[in-house]
Amino acid sequence: MFIAMNRFKVKHGSEEEFERVWRERDSYLTTVPGFVTFNLLKGPHKDEYTLYASHTHWATKADFEAWTRSEAFRAAHAGAGTNKVNYIGPPEFEGFESVLSLDMSDRAA
Repeated sequence: MFIAMNRFKVKHGSEEEFERVWRERDSYLTTVPGFVTFNLLKGPHKDEYTLYASHTHWATKADFEAWTRSEAFRAAHAGAGTNKVNYIGPPEFEGFESVLSLDMSDRAA
């Protein structure tokens, strides 16, 4: 399993627009081999911004890397710089490979 996250520092007053952009965009993720799930996470409010993270779960790191080289990736990010969201700095990428996993299906009935 591989988790890919981008952290976004969204200036106060732009949160609603930021969420709308994500809600309405076509990510093309469901067309890509190895994609498992996506979440947009809203974090704490800081003095100058609200922290958000996009969180994608992939079957493997290789699947994620293939996505970043795909036409679907280019199409999904084509208009990324044209929205009205005010950011503090660029997104901060973090990638994680699973070393231990536990979920509810592992529990005895």
